[in-house]
Formats: sequence, structure tokens, C-alpha cells
Amino acid sequence: MNDLSEEEQLVLATVREFVDREVKPVVRELEHANIYPESLIEQMKQLGIFGLVVPSPWGEAPVSMPCYALVTAELARGWMSLAGAMGGHTVVCTLLLAFGTRAQQDRYLPRLATGELRATMALTEPGGGSDLQAMTTSARRDGDGYVIDGAKTWITNSRRSGLIALLCKTDPAARPGHRGMSILLVEHGPGLTVSRDLPKLGYKGVESCELVFDGYRTPESSLLGGSEGRGFAQMMKGLETGRIQVASRALGVGKAALEDALRYAQERESFGKPIWKHQSIGNYLADMATKLSAAEQLILYAARRYETGERCDLEAGMAKLFASETAMEVALDAVRIHGGYGYSTEFDVERYFRDAPLMIVGEGTNEIQRNVIAAQLVARGGLS
Repeated sequence: MNDLSEEEQLVLATVREFVDREVKPVVRELEHANIYPESLIEQMKQLGIFGLVVPSPWGEAPVSMPCYALVTAELARGWMSLAGAMGGHTVVCTLLLAFGTRAQQDRYLPRLATGELRATMALTEPGGGSDLQAMTTSARRDGDGYVIDGAKTWITNSRRSGLIALLCKTDPAARPGHRGMSILLVEHGPGLTVSRDLPKLGYKGVESCELVFDGYRTPESSLLGGSEGRGFAQMMKGLETGRIQVASRALGVGKAALEDALRYAQERESFGKPIWKHQSIGNYLADMATKLSAAEQLILYAARRYETGERCDLEAGMAKLFASETAMEVALDAVRIHGGYGYSTEFDVERYFRDAPLMIVGEGTNEIQRNVIAAQLVARGGLS
């Protein structure tokens, strides 16, 4: 908490109170019914959560990346889907701040900051997954604009987001492939179909959809930054924020699982004593708390490097890798501690167990994270 100013500590405390007062009492019913949390999203807008990274003149005072990470973890502690509702949105905000033209910033950032306009990013394709250079979605020049054809999948918030940062190929013949990629800022309209909501194990309430572009037209002014061929590098920079955010989501899920397990282990008795006093259960709790504390420090380390402008793809990848694997382990251990009740839909631990895997495969699978980490270790000559 030493990373945070007094104002940021107040922001974090306000979000924590929102989670405990407004989210936790309703999340089980909303999640099981797979209902979009309209009321909770509106309250998040009022709290300024969608504008946490947007500075003046478009927004209010932005928070630091460490604060943003901890706010994300608090939201995920209540319901991981709420953190997902602002994750891609924040990445698009950072892309506009870092690379957008002044006209693009003035057009979108004021409404993004209030949540009036929501944003998402579209990278993944049905046949590509984490292999972004294999993408086939293309945007060809036509007069004073582009015509887009192709498909994207697993695009969160795409039905309710009015702005989509689309990574596509403006020069399909470029070699290597990433040199031909650009980001186009597209809005819903003719030629863009949100074809279906994908059924999911967890991550309920917030939609993840397939997008189909068929002769979709967008003006030249939608090209992020105004220059073609820079989209891959731009998106990789944006994903530093994205991976810190996903790591923070995992931390929040893990903390919720530990909180429930710790409470249950003190209330539940067997053989005449609370079950936490049985060594096997106590060991679970000790390991869960230790791993989560380590995950939080990795996240804050990456966030601090981001905040000072240092390159942090290695650190963000490590944080995402470790925090997501930890969340999965902790969620399973919480089920073990709850015994039969851990398998019941009347307890929240089964939701944590369903939500945790998303962070392992989202924002680049952990197998890809390991590739990124290894490559950076070689490039940097080891750990600095």
C-alpha cells in the first residue's frame, strides 16, 4: 500500500466498500443466471472506474498503475466478470493515449472516461488463437477509407462496446507478417455482425462473442495514430497493461477463495476442533496465503516498472503467469477445504474454480507467456 497516495488509497477503499456492499450480496444469483450486471456496471461508471487511466483534459486525475492493479483485484474479489468489463476498455484507453492522434483522443476519450462509451479490443481469430501473425482479417484501401473482411472470436464486451480496437492486416503481403498489421478504431455499423455469445465455463454475465466483418467500411481517420504497419507493436505495448490487469483479476479471485476458505476452516469443526487446526488444512491455508502474497508483489513490481516508463513485458508476463496459475491452485484448494460444500452451487468457491482458468488462457496463454519470458531473458542476458 506504500505505493499509493492518500487519494489512491481512498479510491481503493471506495471500490472495496462497493464490492462488499453491492456486489457480494447479489453475485451468486446474477452469475448463475448469466445475467448482464447492468446496475453494477452503472455504479462502476459513477465511481469513475472506466476512466481510471484517462488524464485531463479528457478525464479526471488518473491513478497509477499499481493503484489500477489493486482496484482490478478488488473488483475480481467480488466478481471477476466486473473486472473483465473494464479490462479491454482500459487497454483501448491506453492505446489512444499512447498512439492516438489528437482528433482520435478528443473524439473518444471523454466518453470512454465516463463509461458512456465502452471499448474492447479484437485480436483473436477462430484459427489463430495466440498466433497473431497468422491472422487473416484484412483491411484494404478503398478511396478515402478501408474495407474490412474477416472474423474475430472471444471478444469480450463486444455486443455492448461502442468502440472496437481491431488488429488487422492492412498489408497482407508484408514479411514478416507483423509489419503489415494496423489497428483500426471501428464502431458498430453495416458490415459488422456480432454473430453469437459464446457459451463459457465461467466468466458469466459479461458476453464474449464472435465478430464477422463482411465488406465493413471505415474512414481513413479510424487508423490508430494515422500510420499503417504499426499495429502489432502498438498492441504489444497495450498488452503490458492487459497482462497486468489479467494478473490482477487472478489475484482477486484467489483472494476471494482464500477469504472463504479461511472463514469456513474456522467455522467448520471435525473431530472436536475447527478444521484449520488439522495440519493438512492448515498447510493448505498457509500455502494459499504465501502464494497470493508472492503474486501480489510480482504484479506490483510490473506495475511500478510500467509507471516509470520502463519496459515491462517480461515482468507483466511473469506476473500474469504466476498469478493465474496461483489462482487456479488456490481455487482448487478452497474446494478441498470446503469438502462436499465446495462442489455445491450454494457456495461461491465453485464459481472461483470456474472463473480461474480464464486467466490461464486469456491475454495470451501461459504457454505463450513462457515463450515471451524466455525470449526476454535471452535478450536481456538474464534477470536484471
